[in-house]
Amino acid sequence: MMSPSSRKGWLPLVVLALGTSMIVVDGTIVNVAVPAIIADLGLTATDVEWVNSIYSLMFAALLIPLGRMGDLRGRRRLFASGVAVFLAASLLAAAAGSGPALIGARVIQGVGAAMVIPMTLAIINSTYTGRQRVIGFAVWGSVIGGMAGVGPLLGGWLVTEYGWRSAFWVNLPIGALILLGTLRVPDSRDEHASGHDPLGIVLAVIGTTSVVFALIEGQKYGWLTPLRPADLLGLRFESVTPVPFAFAIGIAALVALVLVERSRQRAGRPVLVDLTLFALPSFRYGAMAAMVIALGEFGLILVLPLFLQSALGYSAFQTGLVIATLALGTFLAGGMVPTLVRKASSRAVVQIGIGLEVVGALGIALSLDADMNAWRPVPWLVVYGLGIGFASAQLTSVLMADVPPSQSGQASGMQSTVRQVGAALGVAVLGAVLVTGLGSSVERHLDGVPSQVRTAVASAVQESGGVAIRTLRDPAIHAAAVAASAETTRRVTLIAALILLAGVGATLLLPRAAAPAHGVGAEAANEDAGSTGGEHTDAPARG
Repeated sequence: MMSPSSRKGWLPLVVLALGTSMIVVDGTIVNVAVPAIIADLGLTATDVEWVNSIYSLMFAALLIPLGRMGDLRGRRRLFASGVAVFLAASLLAAAAGSGPALIGARVIQGVGAAMVIPMTLAIINSTYTGRQRVIGFAVWGSVIGGMAGVGPLLGGWLVTEYGWRSAFWVNLPIGALILLGTLRVPDSRDEHASGHDPLGIVLAVIGTTSVVFALIEGQKYGWLTPLRPADLLGLRFESVTPVPFAFAIGIAALVALVLVERSRQRAGRPVLVDLTLFALPSFRYGAMAAMVIALGEFGLILVLPLFLQSALGYSAFQTGLVIATLALGTFLAGGMVPTLVRKASSRAVVQIGIGLEVVGALGIALSLDADMNAWRPVPWLVVYGLGIGFASAQLTSVLMADVPPSQSGQASGMQSTVRQVGAALGVAVLGAVLVTGLGSSVERHLDGVPSQVRTAVASAVQESGGVAIRTLRDPAIHAAAVAASAETTRRVTLIAALILLAGVGATLLLPRAAAPAHGVGAEAANEDAGSTGGEHTDAPARG
């Protein structure tokens, strides 16, 4: 166990934060590169959704099983392996010559990310104790929030100056630095972890991928395409949509996962998902809040850059500058959180944060129109960023407060999973609302234009996710399409605000004070008490 009082003692946290930054930035950096990727590779709106969501989807589906692998075989080893896989996938993405190739590279990136993120939390938990561990969690949460805003700025600059492929090339020097730094990260494993749960892994992957597939492809294939008797009897299936079947399979797999895990747990066999964690109110409602927050946050970060570039004609770099003001708010919050936590509970700080996110999202929505200056939503983005900084920095501590140290590795993997499932659902749900709304809104704004032209324009704008607006030469048609894009983006942002408001509701269910004697939160509290009333020695934590 390293002493966190020295610079060397904090070096592992720097390396882990850098690894977390690379993963989070790559989840958002692509957003401002989307128009350039569409133009270069000829992607459809559905392709774009997959480029964005498949990363989060694979990330979410594999977090728990790969987290278990790290517990068994060594966390530093899996962390370093994940960084190497991520770098190899970045090379493939940078060299991609088609939509499927890029999507495939993003799949591999998601696998690498799933190897890295749960190890960062588990290593923090096993390396630091007491108040230092709380600081580590706070740094981790702040990095998650701040880098989500830095990603679009970095991506905008790279895309504008060097093309969209540079957004992936940039990972190489960063990843090499992280790999070098892992030499100073202490290794650990869970001495109590044993065995595997292959059926649980299969059910978890099938469940998450099927549900998100249905949400993404629903706007392409439809949910309620009628099934004619002739399709069943005579054997024409071209009118059958796969979406409800995929959704049903996904839900059935997730239900089966719960049943299988309960059965294995009762029999004393190794489980993939420790369902007893959900008996802890702080973990149960904290996980619910984390998923809802991620759903709203990542959906918003997808649609706003598309509107600024496609409808208003801003460059990727200009768009990145606007979105980066979100990161400004997040970093400002990082300096305010320690003082605020001394005056209010972590639960209250999380509620304040999500409340600020709701206010910021509403302000962004109300500021959007066809004639707006791109800087009009900036004050609201700062407010939104403040909210992310408050909520992200403290939500992990709240969620982990009652978790015994012996279960902290499992809990950290599960809380990362729910965040990523929320991010994938946010892209899928709000992306579908955006694409579907663009088509109908363009048709409505082009009322009076010949139906053939109206349909063609609406289809082009919808299929491209709005990017085709920049190619419209007729001033009247272009103006109508921009107005339709503003209307649709406003609607999506309002929906994101409502989703975040539901996150506030989830936090109301959290216990007002959750820090039992065996929990991580209690350990920090004990250290605080010791520091004011005599000598105190931290006990090593079990990862």
